[in-house]
Amino acid sequence: MRTERIVLHFPKELADKPVVVNLVKKFNLDFNILKATITPDEEGLMVLELSGEDDNFIKGIEYLKDLGVEIQPLSQDVVWLEDKCVHCGYCVSYCPTKALYREGYLVKFDSQKCTACGICIELCPYNAMEMKIFF
Repeated sequence: MRTERIVLHFPKELADKPVVVNLVKKFNLDFNILKATITPDEEGLMVLELSGEDDNFIKGIEYLKDLGVEIQPLSQDVVWLEDKCVHCGYCVSYCPTKALYREGYLVKFDSQKCTACGICIELCPYNAMEMKIFF
């Protein structure tokens, strides 16, 4: 069994197509949509947790690539720059997944909970959060 968090970048031609449901029907994969911005006639973005048997997982990823969907791993998207963080806690109350949290007086970051929504990057007055994009 394989589980990964990935970012899917959809070309506008696929924005109104049942791409993700076909991952279930054709490849027996499970998914959890963590974030999605898809509008008809525009490019779309979806953060997805995808899981299934290794063979089916690989076939599902190939199916997406063949359709023209760009795939990016999520695990390294948002980076906490601890040396820049002053532990003010401003970000903690805005983090929708609680990936940023307090432990005593310190701010901590759990990358496994992060869905790369980008709120913390926009909010942090000390630029302690960065978005890394890998293709």
